Amino acid sequence: MKKPWSVVTALLLGSALLTACGSGSGTTGAESGTINLGANLELSGQVSAYGSSAKDGMQLAVDEINQAGGVLGKKLNLIALDNQSDTTQSTTIAQKLIEQKVVAILGPATTGNTMAELNVATDAKIPIITPTGTAAKITVDPNTGKVNEYAFRTCFIDPFQGTVGADFARKDLNAKTAVLYVAQDSDYAKGLADAFKKEFEKQGGKVIDSEQYTSTDSDFRVTLTRIKSMNPDLLYIPNYYQDVGKIIKQARELGMNQPILGGDGYDSDTLVQIAGAKNTNNVFFTNHYSSDDPDQKIQDFVKKFQAKYNRKPDGFAALGYDTVRLVADAIKRAGSTDPVKIKDALAQTKNFDAVTGTMSIDAQHNPVKAAVVIEMKDGKQVFRTKIQPTT
Repeated sequence: MKKPWSVVTALLLGSALLTACGSGSGTTGAESGTINLGANLELSGQVSAYGSSAKDGMQLAVDEINQAGGVLGKKLNLIALDNQSDTTQSTTIAQKLIEQKVVAILGPATTGNTMAELNVATDAKIPIITPTGTAAKITVDPNTGKVNEYAFRTCFIDPFQGTVGADFARKDLNAKTAVLYVAQDSDYAKGLADAFKKEFEKQGGKVIDSEQYTSTDSDFRVTLTRIKSMNPDLLYIPNYYQDVGKIIKQARELGMNQPILGGDGYDSDTLVQIAGAKNTNNVFFTNHYSSDDPDQKIQDFVKKFQAKYNRKPDGFAALGYDTVRLVADAIKRAGSTDPVKIKDALAQTKNFDAVTGTMSIDAQHNPVKAAVVIEMKDGKQVFRTKIQPTT
């Protein structure tokens, strides 16, 4: 009798523990009265600033939606897990979130980590929505041209961002010559550089040189000295803030005062900490939104975010916020928490009123919306201009 009693007791205890785990138990919908949203984010590691900002924006949106009554009569439950800025961990985290019965996975924040979860989520028929993964290949297979059915994003893609940057360089900065300085081990950097070069030269500019480095490099002075001797009107460095901050600092120390231009990977206060505030003068980058944009919708969001987190929201926070709201809107339109139906509703999104711009999802699962250009002045981001898509 003793052994069977131990087994029964263990089963009862195990059941109680599962009940006590709440959102981590894998229940959702009618069983728990909640809708589980998974967040696969870079909360530690090399690009933790991105994931952490996105998470804060996501949580703000979840709180607002729940305070307004939730979706389909249920509260949203954000399950945010840390992929440690690592592709292998990103795959593992996606699997863990799927096991917890999430109806969608938000994130990761970077292209490589998003690609790492793509097959896992697709096999499970769970839609993924990256707030900030900008490479075109996330939503469209470059080898087949086929749309990845379960992959979406709320940010614009690299070809658009690179084109906007080139247009700004030619028309606003009057740059006639440019040098590209590109991380050869970054798909993000290479994608932006390719798009920039094509548009810059299309508009009559000339890329006089293209230099490369790797993300493990820390001393860029030899290459920068060579670039300085060419005296380009503009230096285009499309990569993330950790590398770019070092390059900006060393370039300015070498007396290179020409404009430096890049993409949304610059959007972190850490860039200023690395480069130095004065060194960021005459630095510009394309981004998804600006907290200084006078649009009332944006200013309302900034006030709410500041009240909760005591800081201004960057583009990653705004996109995280919009991503939750977009998924909630899709769930409402689908009238269901079935991930397949949510996926279909996401693909049918038209004129969604987001903080980062009114967006419609196109046939490639990318949002059609505006981009902004931000200028750095003594370490502060200043809204420069907004550029609408041409299609």
